[in-house]
Amino acid sequence: MSTPRAAVRHRAGAVLLALAAALSLAGCDRQRSAESAAPASAPAPMQAPPMGYGGGMAMKEQQRARAPQAEIAASQSDEARGGSGETALQRFLAVRQDLNVEVPAEQLADAWGKVRDLCGTLKCELLSSSLLRETPQQPGNALLEMRVEPADVDKLLGGLAGVANVVSHTTTSEDKTSEVIDVEARIKNRTEFRDSLRVMLRDTVTRRTMADLLAIQRTLSDTQAELDAIATQRKVLAQQTSKQHIQIQFTPKRALVSGSDGYSPMAHALRNAGDVLAESVGALITFVAAALPWLLLVVLPVGWLVRVLWRRRRAKVA
Repeated sequence: MSTPRAAVRHRAGAVLLALAAALSLAGCDRQRSAESAAPASAPAPMQAPPMGYGGGMAMKEQQRARAPQAEIAASQSDEARGGSGETALQRFLAVRQDLNVEVPAEQLADAWGKVRDLCGTLKCELLSSSLLRETPQQPGNALLEMRVEPADVDKLLGGLAGVANVVSHTTTSEDKTSEVIDVEARIKNRTEFRDSLRVMLRDTVTRRTMADLLAIQRTLSDTQAELDAIATQRKVLAQQTSKQHIQIQFTPKRALVSGSDGYSPMAHALRNAGDVLAESVGALITFVAAALPWLLLVVLPVGWLVRVLWRRRRAKVA
């Protein structure tokens, strides 16, 4: 009974092997027919090589060749972005302008008042102002010191040019960018530290002793005081960089003698004769006032003593 069953199994295995071989041959024929039909169609582009061993190696070599170029392009783009960031960095400049103007002596007070009133109509902060009117002993002068926003500087200078003659104009600027960045960084750090201390004080989960709480409170107070001082420094820097410091010195206009008229010593002496006489009389009075006490205390007693001695000597000779 075992021999017929084995023969049946053997025949079934042979049939299965024959079917598998037929299917593999059919697949090979289809692949060959597809490959033979491929040249008749449009040629494949050169950028897409076959996915065989050689094609994979070629793609890897191309990727390796392109990698340095991609890295160079990325570094250049990073440098370009960094350069644009540096150029876009805001600069904080403290600009100062010093002007010296001349005005006729009789118009000095009016010109000074007009410029001061003009500052009140603009975005201008008056820091100091002084006026000294002309007297027989000294000439008059005036001073204005103010902070003006850049948008209104031209208006102020235009109004000044209408009432006075600008003799000198000096402009200086100081870069405060590093100071502003440093102060802002300190404000940020101190603010974060202060907030962390407040969180520690509000924390009810962690057990802390009274000494720890007092130390945290004391550190918080010191940090807040330091933060207030830094904030004040930042406000001062903001005033210096957001507005221009302008100082205007008013002086009376001096009349210059023309060179064609020449110089006359006699006329000059006649004009100064009164002053010279007054100075001489004053010097004489000063000398008499200084010598009179010595005359009374020294000269007169010595003269009297010399006279007495001379008379006695004369009497003895006689």
